[in-house]
Amino acid sequence: MRTTILLALIVLSSFALLAADKPTPLNLKEGLWEVTTTHSVTGMPGMPPDALAKMTPDQRAQVEAMMKQKGLGGGPSTNVIKNCVTREKIEKGLAFSDSRENCTRTIVSSSARHLEMKFHCEDKKSTDGSKTGSDGTIVVDAIGSDNVKGSTHIVTNSNGRNMNMDLTFKSKYLGAACGDVK
Repeated sequence: MRTTILLALIVLSSFALLAADKPTPLNLKEGLWEVTTTHSVTGMPGMPPDALAKMTPDQRAQVEAMMKQKGLGGGPSTNVIKNCVTREKIEKGLAFSDSRENCTRTIVSSSARHLEMKFHCEDKKSTDGSKTGSDGTIVVDAIGSDNVKGSTHIVTNSNGRNMNMDLTFKSKYLGAACGDVK
């Protein structure tokens, strides 16, 4: 009797683990979405002081403006892109995030209205032999089948130095046809 109960618990635990790996798809429309992302970065190494010293004031201003535009200094930055959301992306929990080969993902929770996922990415070694790794969390909430909001927190470690990136996004459905957008 004890063996039967133990076997049943093992089988049920196995099913629970399998279910955790396959997320419940968010209730979203397939097609073209507009995604507005606001992000900020802390811990990003700046330009080396000697490189800045060699620049003209105009060059330095251009570099600083570019870094600010990319959210690498001076506060948050906002970008708007178009994204084609497919059934396959929705089922994999990747409707609003990239699928990279060098990343592992763990579903924390999923339902038709909410998805929370942790990830770890290991980048290739650079020419100096150092490795860069990133860990983070993605949270997506489907407010409706045509309206989504979410956030991502990423910590990247490169050569023993941490960089933090926080992103928030909102997305709205534009239509069924994606056109040239992938």
